[in-house]
Amino acid sequence: MSDNQLSFQVSNLDFFYGSFQALIDININIKSRSVTALIGPSGCGKSTFLRCLNRMNDTIPGVRVEGEILLDGEDIYAPDVDLTDLRKRVGMVFQKPNPFSKSIFDNVAFGPKVQGIVNGKRNLEELVKNSLINAALWDDVKDSLDEDALGLSLGQQQRLCIARVLAVEPEVILMDEPASALDPIDTGKIEELIATLKEDYTIVIVTHNMQQAARVSEETGLFWLGELVEFSPTETMFTVPAKKLTEDYITGRMG
Repeated sequence: MSDNQLSFQVSNLDFFYGSFQALIDININIKSRSVTALIGPSGCGKSTFLRCLNRMNDTIPGVRVEGEILLDGEDIYAPDVDLTDLRKRVGMVFQKPNPFSKSIFDNVAFGPKVQGIVNGKRNLEELVKNSLINAALWDDVKDSLDEDALGLSLGQQQRLCIARVLAVEPEVILMDEPASALDPIDTGKIEELIATLKEDYTIVIVTHNMQQAARVSEETGLFWLGELVEFSPTETMFTVPAKKLTEDYITGRMG
């Protein structure tokens, strides 16, 4: 993929929880192999939008989506879309680490086993190892792969969850405040990991931490009361924002 190729093209997206409209006419293009950060106050629609990108909201009763989301040019809300395949292509890392109560090895191997990605034990072991290496966790756990993943530190658990996503060979990684439960050292490791992963994956990250958005992303979108107020190159947004609301939010006068 070229640097300028798009992963997602979102047009006129409206999203409703019952009668409540949570997203209002969202239009955004998300570039491949780059990091897009979504910022804004709590309840402004960031996470709802993120979950629209792999249809995680489908599990909530009474939701309705209008508009269009294209992934590599294909409508992900088309009736014939295979949701299992979509969520393999577009993986999700949640705010709080959610490893399974299984061994470290079995956590990473779970997806490839279920989806039949690998043939044979050797291939599975290699895939697990490579996923842990790519999640910057291999050196921590290579001698304890059979131990319960819940015994890892929070930061290690979050990197394990990233390894679990990488193991099913996605194109896009969605991250919903992936470092908000972590200390500064582990947050730094996650940010370093994001910088490495964007060479091979499209990353969309929701964050409350504006300094983090400035550090990790190429483009940033500000959500406010369900609307995308501004979307621009990150450096532009944090130095010469186009909208007064953006400037007020970034400087702490609003939100």
